Amino acid sequence: MIGRLRGTLLSKAPPWLLIEVGGIGYEVEAPMSTIYDLPAVGSEVTVLTHYAVKEDSAALYAFAHERERVLFRQLQKVGGIGAKTALVVLSSVSTEHFARLVHAADIAALTKIPGIGKKTAERIVVELRDRLAAGSGAVGATGIHGGAPLDATGEATVALSQLGYKPAEVSRLVQKVAAPGDSAEDIIRKALRAALGS
Repeated sequence: MIGRLRGTLLSKAPPWLLIEVGGIGYEVEAPMSTIYDLPAVGSEVTVLTHYAVKEDSAALYAFAHERERVLFRQLQKVGGIGAKTALVVLSSVSTEHFARLVHAADIAALTKIPGIGKKTAERIVVELRDRLAAGSGAVGATGIHGGAPLDATGEATVALSQLGYKPAEVSRLVQKVAAPGDSAEDIIRKALRAALGS
């Protein structure tokens, strides 16, 4: 098991991070809540990790705070929720706000999160209400996989698409919130708030 990484942040291309530890580059997926908290590329970082192994693949997920990793793991115990949807939840709402929605059984608000339908939202409330304490709780120019550099709007568009939003919705959100001088992180944060009506 890999439970923590400490090293140099080489790249941020939401939802991917590349962290060099002892000469080895670890490619990890992280929610936007973690990416917001990270320092600039080139800085030393420490992240908590969750190592997932399936029959045909292995993946490493990174989190800035233990509460995020705990919620990521709890969400995947709910039927119909995998790692991708759990990352979208963490990218869309804070752990504290999510816990409040669950305790309030706010199905309507939960279904605004991409990938969460009414039945899944109902399962979340039933299965996590007792497990969650009430109230608990600049992006690099090129992607890790290479390719042409993207501007802030392009990076935000790619990141929102990877979070599960449909292309037409991504385009509408980015055009609505992007302002001159915004970083990709600024655009993503504002777009997520607009999508959730908060």
